[in-house]
Amino acid sequence: MKATHQRIVIFKALADSTLHPTIDWLFERVKESYPSISLATVYKTMETFVEHGVVKRVKCEDGKNRFDANMEPHNHMYCESTGRIFDFKDMDLQTLVEEYLSSKQLENFEVSEVQLQINGRVLDPDKPVQYKI
Repeated sequence: MKATHQRIVIFKALADSTLHPTIDWLFERVKESYPSISLATVYKTMETFVEHGVVKRVKCEDGKNRFDANMEPHNHMYCESTGRIFDFKDMDLQTLVEEYLSSKQLENFEVSEVQLQINGRVLDPDKPVQYKI
């Protein structure tokens, strides 16, 4: 995949965000510094990134596709009140789910990735979401 200026600018906007942004959010952010970019270019670039395994598509309860530049194995917590997504990295959980699926000896189906989404609500928006592993 060729590293064009547009691709670099779009990837930087995604990588600098912890919001798991939508295409529209990325377009508005990139447009601030690169006004000639089109929404179609952002769409095509994100599809190319997903196809080449550079970013992950995160499907959400709100029906919107979000994107994540963090390619390490992790899951997500989705706040039903705000629509925000938080990374939830717990290798014990990841291993447990992968081992469980492996033990089921699935026929005619190859698991390529396990990605869980935990839905709930942030109780105090002034405090960060934290967890102990």
